[in-house]
Amino acid sequence: MLSEKIDVDKLEKSDKEHSSTTTAYGSRYFKTSIPKYELPDDGMPAQAAYQLIHDELNLDGNPALNLASFVTTWMESEADKLVMESMDKNYVDNDEYPQTQVIQERVVNMLARLFNAPKECQSIGTATIGSSEAIMLGLLAHKWTWRERRKAEGKSWDKPNIVMGADVHTVWEKFAKYFDVELKLIPLREDLYTITAEDVALEIDENTIAVGAVIGTTFTGQMDPIKEINDMLMEIRETKGWNIPIHVDGASGGFIAPFLYPDLEWDFRLEQVRSINVSGHKYGLVYPGVGWLIFKDKTDIPEDLVFNINYLGGNMSNYSLNFSKGSSTIIAQYYNFIRLGFNGYKDIMNNMAENAKYLADKLQQTGKFEVINKQMTFPLVTVRLKDTDFTVFQLSGKLREKGWIVPAYTLPENAQDIAVLRMVIKENFGRDMIELFLTDIMEAYHHLEKSEEKNDQKGKDNLTLLY
Repeated sequence: MLSEKIDVDKLEKSDKEHSSTTTAYGSRYFKTSIPKYELPDDGMPAQAAYQLIHDELNLDGNPALNLASFVTTWMESEADKLVMESMDKNYVDNDEYPQTQVIQERVVNMLARLFNAPKECQSIGTATIGSSEAIMLGLLAHKWTWRERRKAEGKSWDKPNIVMGADVHTVWEKFAKYFDVELKLIPLREDLYTITAEDVALEIDENTIAVGAVIGTTFTGQMDPIKEINDMLMEIRETKGWNIPIHVDGASGGFIAPFLYPDLEWDFRLEQVRSINVSGHKYGLVYPGVGWLIFKDKTDIPEDLVFNINYLGGNMSNYSLNFSKGSSTIIAQYYNFIRLGFNGYKDIMNNMAENAKYLADKLQQTGKFEVINKQMTFPLVTVRLKDTDFTVFQLSGKLREKGWIVPAYTLPENAQDIAVLRMVIKENFGRDMIELFLTDIMEAYHHLEKSEEKNDQKGKDNLTLLY
């Protein structure tokens, strides 16, 4: 035991003596396993801790080759600097960081106007962690409004429901389960991967708190016919007296449509559209995580849901599910707005749209792929394979060998037999990267094709031998 103690002392002494003449890799921390399941008794030098974690994260995918996620992976160095400068500010501390609150309100106002809120409306909104929180907050407001109206009319209010298509994000289903609302989910149909106004009309009733509509669906990047749904709800309002609002999930499309399709009516120009969420960390071009919830008018959010809190020396109004929130992404959103302006965003959106169309056209021209979202409304490409013996899942796996992250999945109910690949085109994915990707996807395709041919021949040879 004594000699073992001496050896440890010598090792520690040796580390100290050589600490100025070696790298982190020469320290004792790189010849033992990194702590994984229990807090270690002792710490380690900052350089060693950094290098160990940095090296382990090399096993993650390369964000630049990630065509799966809508989330922003690049911002300008000036934005990076602002993010770091505001990283230590908790947004909820309004009394301590009042200017951050002012900047958030500026962004809310800019978004309300971008979404064509009528001048006579007093639009309000809030920053959120992402669109999931924004959707839940928006739908909660509509549930409360519906409930209070039912109470005032002396009617039952114990069976609320919400109507949406199966093209929505999972968070809509979470809302229904978490907040005790009946979910009326409209299944999709092959060759029509959105809902229709007629579909919605069959499901709504006097207990419907809201209709969910999507601009830029997760699965295929298409959009629900929001104007047609609005017109149908207006007619229902006049004939049956049901005032059913629309909440538009603009998580990915809300930052595309105003710049590429300014005449498209999907936003607050429509009477029944009362709330919109949008993801700043998607095509808002900000790092994760920031979302935005905008109400058409302050009357769309019941006062009972807004908490007035005496907190850290000041009084503040709060409407959120998550009390604490970093300030950095809010500041980054404002940076983008004043840095780019409307025309700067428009240029970026145009580039992404043209690059997405280029990729879709090239894949279609090979004769190997069928593009699902043929209208190419948003900058993503969804394809399925034509006449192959291998699957999109195999092709996705083969692409991963080159570092490309391309998701393969089946579509929702009633279209679940269709398996697709989806490629999201982001700001920093230019034409040259697309051409490199096209080379690799075709190489992967031909490799799988040859492997299947060999397997077929091997099977035939085995049958011959058996015969």
